[in-house]
Amino acid sequence: MLQPARRKYRKEFRGTMSGIATRSNTLSYGDFGIKTQECGWLSAAEIESARRTITHHTKRVGKSARRTITHHTKRVGKFFLRVFPHKPITNKVAGARMGSGKADISGYVAVVKPGQILMEISGVSREIASEAIRLASHKLSVKTKFIEKNND
Repeated sequence: MLQPARRKYRKEFRGTMSGIATRSNTLSYGDFGIKTQECGWLSAAEIESARRTITHHTKRVGKSARRTITHHTKRVGKFFLRVFPHKPITNKVAGARMGSGKADISGYVAVVKPGQILMEISGVSREIASEAIRLASHKLSVKTKFIEKNND
């Protein structure tokens, strides 16, 4: 799972999510990408699941492949992750009474805004990239869309 190496403060306030992304809103590294259409939190598990789906979908040897976890081409394409789960999330145990301080950290999330690029792919065809991103978008809890370099 993705998580920060070290933090100055262990716990953080919830914060607010408003506005649109002013940075990280254009493709920088790849030819195709996933762009968010709404704000939300992406957990480290969601990001990792989407990453594995994309990397496996772009590394398969046609129909003769034995493993179904990987798809279409062999060792083709490059993947770029543009978000990282920096925000710690706390969760109280079930049945705990109110009070007694803030709970322990249960995981980390990435805060995303509308228009933010989550992941990018390069070195694969448009068909493979769109299918890989379609499969990966099902793993994410925010609404996303497929974008290309020449027409963001």
